[in-house]
Amino acid sequence: MMIFLTGCTGLVGCFVARKFLSEGFSVRALKRKNSDLSFIEDIQTQIEWIEGDILEVPLLMEAIQHVDYVVHAAALVSFDRRDARLMHQINVEGTANIVNACLENQVKSLCHISSVAALGRSKDKTLIDEKSQWQTSKLNSNYAVSKYLSEMEVWRANAEGLKTVILNPSVILGPSDWSRSSTQMFKYIWDQKQFYTNGLLNYVDVRDIAEITHRLTISNISSERFILNAGHITYHEFFEKIARIWNKKPPHIKLKPWQIRLLWYFTSIYTLFTGQKPLITRETASLANQSFIYPSDKLKNTLSYTYHSLDDTLLWTCEALRKKYELAGKT
Repeated sequence: MMIFLTGCTGLVGCFVARKFLSEGFSVRALKRKNSDLSFIEDIQTQIEWIEGDILEVPLLMEAIQHVDYVVHAAALVSFDRRDARLMHQINVEGTANIVNACLENQVKSLCHISSVAALGRSKDKTLIDEKSQWQTSKLNSNYAVSKYLSEMEVWRANAEGLKTVILNPSVILGPSDWSRSSTQMFKYIWDQKQFYTNGLLNYVDVRDIAEITHRLTISNISSERFILNAGHITYHEFFEKIARIWNKKPPHIKLKPWQIRLLWYFTSIYTLFTGQKPLITRETASLANQSFIYPSDKLKNTLSYTYHSLDDTLLWTCEALRKKYELAGKT
């Protein structure tokens, strides 16, 4: 049996690849010419690589030939408004290309790894589940809009006869490049930064995503979406847990909303002249003090699944990062 995987060189994709390989599947994966393969050094030679881009339609049509299952994990994540157009191309047009290739090649099923951001956010609703309807809101980032529109492409394919499942993970935790994405929070604590915000963090272990992706992809379940979320915690408590593992001083100054907005204002001016990526954007500033909860009861009940505990996830991630970056001390 063979799967075709996008996003294989990223945190989620590399663990999904490992899971399917361990279950005896052949894995064919898409990568760019200069992709960083450091996440998958241990399995790199076990993967059949297709070199190209998710926007290359003829390439995808050929790559998905003779494939049983497709897992689509590739996406551009950015909260910089300058990336909005490129993000639409990759996340929306790229997904449309994938589903069209799946339909053309009559694959058994497509598992689309999306995000809880695709479910939408609004000020009058803090509990968001699989039945929540998308609402236009200033709290929806350009990234959220792109993921919502990409899901529309998946639902279209489902209506045309393709067996599909959509997964909506919350903040994904695991060892990766700590200068990018959610793993930056671990470096933030290692560097003993002082500030924290008042919001809630929803989280899920990348190993759980890989396990659930495998189970649902090969199952008979179709036309469903599942939130993947192990729990929620305040940012302050989350940072304190990491700080205790690493014996670091946790952030101790809580930023008020007006302070975050002021920080965004000065950061935007600085990046305007330097051309660098902003450390904080209008979108991240607006979400910093928000508290949304994403229950995962549907997934737990459907698969009788138990997530890794947060303490286990943090210990595992901190130890892996310590080894990766040769950090002093023990976890």
